Amino acid sequence: MAKKAAKADKKGPSITVVQTGSPIRRPHDQQETLVGLGLNKIGRTKTLPDNPAVRGMIAKVAHMVRVVEETK
Repeated sequence: MAKKAAKADKKGPSITVVQTGSPIRRPHDQQETLVGLGLNKIGRTKTLPDNPAVRGMIAKVAHMVRVVEETK
């Protein structure tokens, strides 16, 4: 069990994303992607791990979000 705790404590690079566009009149999958990123209202900010899954989600809704900072 200690190994799982060690993995959870490991901090890697992160990325901060801000929602700039409305999900209204967007395809349902794009709305769900915003919810998956932890965003659902314009102006919300979320710091997420910088990994390929998150990068793919950001690419899918790139017209509605803005990457503020990348920390390593």
